[in-house]
Amino acid sequence: MASSPNQHNIIAAALWMTGAIASFTSMAVAGRSVSVAHDTFEIMLFRSIVGIAIVGLFASWFGTLSQISARRFGLHLIRNISHFAGQNLWFYAITVIPLAQVFALEFTSPLWVIALATVFLGEKLNQARAIAAGVGFIGILIVARPEASNVDPNVIIAALAAIGFAGSAIATKILTRTDTITCILFWLTAMQAVFGLVMAGYDGQIALPTMQSLPWLVLISIAGLTAHFCLTKALILAPASVVMPIDFLRLPIVAIIGMIFYAEALDLWVLFGAALILAANFHLIRVEARTA
Repeated sequence: MASSPNQHNIIAAALWMTGAIASFTSMAVAGRSVSVAHDTFEIMLFRSIVGIAIVGLFASWFGTLSQISARRFGLHLIRNISHFAGQNLWFYAITVIPLAQVFALEFTSPLWVIALATVFLGEKLNQARAIAAGVGFIGILIVARPEASNVDPNVIIAALAAIGFAGSAIATKILTRTDTITCILFWLTAMQAVFGLVMAGYDGQIALPTMQSLPWLVLISIAGLTAHFCLTKALILAPASVVMPIDFLRLPIVAIIGMIFYAEALDLWVLFGAALILAANFHLIRVEARTA
């Protein structure tokens, strides 16, 4: 029996999210590599400048420049303030605590999305989504194993980044109802370039890119744009509370990268937690595709 269009949308959204996962992981590696030469605000500034050029080039190529509109400027502003705050906290966190721990705490973001989507998007919290969120959160706790008696402030910073990303995801889902990807990505790069310039230059000192840092900054910019492109495509195809939990798959990937490139320990608890997260997402995708 042929699959329904909605079922194809669920599967397609999952595939788009694999592109977002690869992009976000690449950005983490590049962000840690360039952190020696630039602070987080400078990273955001140069990333956004490169991003503006890329968005302009591709928009001209595909003839979508006319799609850029300021009709929802206020919502774009809210989205990008939320994202800018979350992204800066994230870039800082990946330099001070293990990558697996940063990503584990970041993955509380889908839980915030599931909760906020019921309020702002009118999406229903059905049993499958609740189970996926609950099991995924248990997996995160197993991986992070936080100790209430000794909470690292850097861990709190990573957790706050997740709230910023959740707000950005909710605003993105709302914007996809009226605005194109070109419009969303243009305001993403333009606004965050302004935010980055103000925050990086408030003290009158901005470290310019070097031959060593420039390739990493370009990679961060490209990965950031492809991540948002893939994420936006996925959000167009499927509900936010379905799309965001798929992002949990980044955790086992980044844990392995941390072990190979940064000698960060990879223990059985990490593998067990990652397995729970994978199982939760697989269950959610199957249920949503079956009932679409």
